[in-house]
Amino acid sequence: MPFEREQIRPLLAELARSGVFLGTSSWKYAGWFNLLYDRSRYSWRGRFGEARFERNCLAEYAEVFKTVCLDAAYYKFPDPKQLEGLLSQVPPDFQFALKVTDEITLRKFSNLPRFGARAGRPNPNFLNADLFASAFVGPCEPFRKNIGLLIFEFSRFYPTDYAQGRDFVSQLDGFLGQLPGGWPYGVEIRNRHWLQPGYFECLSRHGATHVFNSWEAMPPVGEQIALEKAFTNPSLTAARFLLKPGRKYEQAVRNFQPYDRVKEENNEARAAGRKLVADGVAASPQRKTFLYVNNRLEGNALHTISAMIQDRSTSTT
Repeated sequence: MPFEREQIRPLLAELARSGVFLGTSSWKYAGWFNLLYDRSRYSWRGRFGEARFERNCLAEYAEVFKTVCLDAAYYKFPDPKQLEGLLSQVPPDFQFALKVTDEITLRKFSNLPRFGARAGRPNPNFLNADLFASAFVGPCEPFRKNIGLLIFEFSRFYPTDYAQGRDFVSQLDGFLGQLPGGWPYGVEIRNRHWLQPGYFECLSRHGATHVFNSWEAMPPVGEQIALEKAFTNPSLTAARFLLKPGRKYEQAVRNFQPYDRVKEENNEARAAGRKLVADGVAASPQRKTFLYVNNRLEGNALHTISAMIQDRSTSTT
């Protein structure tokens, strides 16, 4: 089913009332004009304003969707004024997922220009619970009711980082035990062989949810959700459909830009999304479910989400 703005809007609202939230990873994509966005809303005297679009398009996004993943929080700690500006564009029931800043989740800084002199060096603030509480949770506190998920995204670790997965789990266990209570925490890892009972049990002890993720070196989401003990929090489920397993991020960018249409259907991901939606509805109101889709999975996240809820569409027509 292709994305039809006015058809999908009531379906997403109905799902949100059942505690199932579907949205995208970020939202500022020019490829979504004529699908989600009306270009004329960002034009003045016949000229399109790119800065106006990027500053204000969340309001139009939130006319249809009830959640979004704020990827920008991964690159710098949240700023209260920025969060207040985002909240001013969305309705009261809108839910944000925030990726926790990489100052907390990187064990070693990668060799990217943005890290400057720190590139390639160990990160002294890796899993620093006090810094997380002050620099991340602190700015988010006034907006708690609109934050549905905080995601600790860990890049793939190598043997030089941890000899065994259990070494990471031990360190993660201590970190989660020090976190401020009452927040919806999710953990996303990129080491497929670490999806073991010990990891899932660690998350369960602390009420954190494993974030099912479709990524280059990870098993498909459908395989992850079939693993024993993988649902680590009975009241919270989360999944992010980012890349087809086996595909490099850079390759997906080249293949799928400008993200205006689906170029390659991923039937496994669509089926896994449908299952998570159905299970979330069945578990309502005891469980909240958050599903996020990236353009780099199929080429256009809007169409992918539409396909994931197509059964509900056909059942109500």
